[in-house]
Amino acid sequence: MHIGKTRLTAHVSLLALVMALPAGAAFAQTTASAEVEELVVTARKRDEALIDVPFSVAAQSEAVMRARGVTNIEDLSRTVAGFTVQNLGPGQSQVAIRGISAGQIVRDQPGVKEQVGVYLDESVISLSLFTPDLDLFDLNRVEVLRGPQGTLFGSGSLSGTLRYITNQPDVGGFSSTVEATASKVQGGDVGGELKGAVNIPFGGNAALRVVGYATKYAGFIDAVQPDGSIDDNVNDGTRWGVRAALRFEPSDNLAITPRVLYQSIEVDGFNRVDIYNVLANEFTTTRPPVRLGGTKQFTQFGEKFEDDFFLADLNVEYDLGDLTFTSISSFTDRDVLVYRDATALTGSITGGSLGLPPAVYNLDAPLIDTTDVKSFTQEVRLASDNDGPLSWVAGAFYSHIDRDYAQDLQVAGFEALTGIPTAGPAAPRDSLYYSTVPYKQKQIAIFGEATYSVTERLDVTAGLRWSDYKETRELTFDGIFAERTIGVPGKTKADAWAPRVIVAYEVNDDVTLNAQASKGFRLGGINDPLNRPLCTPADFATFNALSEPSFGNETVWNYEAGMKARLGGGAGSLTLAGFYADIENLQATIDAGSCSSRVIVNVPKAKSVGFDAEIAWRFGDNFDVAASASYNDAKLTSSVTDAAGQPIQGLRDGNRLPTVPKFQASFSVGYTREISPGLDAFANLTAQHVGKRYTQISDQEANPRTVPLFPNIGAGTASALIFPLELPSYEIVNLRLGVRGEDWEAAAFVNNLGDERAWLSVDRERGLRARYGFQTNAPRTYGVTVRKSY
Repeated sequence: MHIGKTRLTAHVSLLALVMALPAGAAFAQTTASAEVEELVVTARKRDEALIDVPFSVAAQSEAVMRARGVTNIEDLSRTVAGFTVQNLGPGQSQVAIRGISAGQIVRDQPGVKEQVGVYLDESVISLSLFTPDLDLFDLNRVEVLRGPQGTLFGSGSLSGTLRYITNQPDVGGFSSTVEATASKVQGGDVGGELKGAVNIPFGGNAALRVVGYATKYAGFIDAVQPDGSIDDNVNDGTRWGVRAALRFEPSDNLAITPRVLYQSIEVDGFNRVDIYNVLANEFTTTRPPVRLGGTKQFTQFGEKFEDDFFLADLNVEYDLGDLTFTSISSFTDRDVLVYRDATALTGSITGGSLGLPPAVYNLDAPLIDTTDVKSFTQEVRLASDNDGPLSWVAGAFYSHIDRDYAQDLQVAGFEALTGIPTAGPAAPRDSLYYSTVPYKQKQIAIFGEATYSVTERLDVTAGLRWSDYKETRELTFDGIFAERTIGVPGKTKADAWAPRVIVAYEVNDDVTLNAQASKGFRLGGINDPLNRPLCTPADFATFNALSEPSFGNETVWNYEAGMKARLGGGAGSLTLAGFYADIENLQATIDAGSCSSRVIVNVPKAKSVGFDAEIAWRFGDNFDVAASASYNDAKLTSSVTDAAGQPIQGLRDGNRLPTVPKFQASFSVGYTREISPGLDAFANLTAQHVGKRYTQISDQEANPRTVPLFPNIGAGTASALIFPLELPSYEIVNLRLGVRGEDWEAAAFVNNLGDERAWLSVDRERGLRARYGFQTNAPRTYGVTVRKSY
């Protein structure tokens, strides 16, 4: 086996491509007679055609995503069955698979681990809320592995794994691509992208691949200011990055690939629409009324989000003949800054609860969240060459993560105006809330998986992973809003087993049946102390009992049966999968009432039952269609109650799990026609439906909810308001038209053709009494893209 040759793709006929593509994904735009590359995936850490993987996997190539107008992870989620993303802006996404979600992870919950593992090739890049918003340019594909993937991918892959697979350096020849996009958001700003990739071979046994990109995000949210003026398009920003990989093949059986990646995101605001703000609303009589909604929010000063992400990894692959040895070393350094206007939250306390005068509750109150993460991972594994009835992979994994989180609520002038001392052992003057929480987490794991061909048509796979986790942290909380805690240590540890068994039976050459049982695991953690100075005695008693001392590990047992089939002699494909996921100790996020805190509570039992369906078909030489759909009945099957036996914060048997719809679907149709030799015209239409959801479990209790306003701030002509908390369903339609030559392409597109205003998540402060609004998507966007390859 010669590993110096590219093994990720293989040339096949167009009909084979139909089988390789998942429903809901575009077909490559080519003439019917051309040969194209089939997607080969590495969902089991070895090369396999997508249709041969015996569990539910969706994969889309860069060309497919480009044809669909997919430019980010959220767009991708609408075209993949069972895959959802809750968006809080660039670099701030929370992903879920198959309805398994415990609620929105917010910025001040650094101890909560992700439920979906995210990888760039072989390197772990997961970070709970802050899923990296990587550019999709020059990728080979994106893979979505549904169901627990803990056997091969470990903790964090509780409900599935998302993998960005990049194009590797190619020693075979020079190539380059450049792409430029200009766009205009209706009612908003102008945006654009410039991207390029170059592959340079040298010396006959080495190649360098460099990718660069720059993005200007077009803003579309307008911020009303205290004087009534409006700052337009405040959520604009930039992203730029570079990725460079060097592949060196000193011999036929050894390949060494070091790589570095750096990406920087700077955004000047958030994609938030305010409907009610305690400091700016249409009911107040103490200041000029302000009507919000539409694409408006209220801020007293500029907000921002910054994300600097650095990755360095080293992949070594050595062919031992019948075995392949692989080593992946990875180091990441990530700095995230969230600078937001917390004046509404702070004012609801100082003015609403404490009754201090307007001169105090109108003071600017920036809340500064900083996250600094450094991590090192090392994986080594051996894999068989797949010849013969037995194929296997076995390995070991180590990770060390240092995560420093800090939060500072700076209200300059507060002490001078009120005479209330604010400085503490840790908090500086006028920092009403101050915290530093450094984490250290270590993990070691051993894993293995083997597939045995019992007959030519029957394969049995069994795998097992053992992991040992240790996490320590030191709590420092200070300020007049906080329960003073200075340098208090905390720790949690666990060891876990993650088994998997798969049976695949090839009924005939066109139909394969499969079934599996697999286990996923998510490490628990330690709750932050409640903000006791803000709590009512009743709320403190209730939520303190729930939050101490920590929350436990979460596990999922997933049972799945499916089918993959070729249709029409190779003209189409059908994939079906039904599943039942049994969840124990779901780590649910709840709001701790008046304490202005959040607590993670273990719900003993929950479940998710549903199906994924994907179909693709090609009609003749010109038309192709694809569709995907998923249904998730994900809900609690137990309750968490207070001393009186009443369910707490919606943790009631039968309530739905949040952030995910019961039903979502996508449909796409593509058309290609040769208009002259070497020149094709193409068109592509994609329609995506996302069903109703809830942001938090508690939102389905008393919905719509009547919320009393603070009588001395934010009220006036109204003493209470009614806020709907169910997120409405929405549909997004994208259209793309263009022409393509052998090495160039020009296209015009309209994204969000129907100008749909989607509610992506409810945004709230202080239990809805300080602010109520929602995160939203970009309005209708027009643009053109040109692309040239050399």
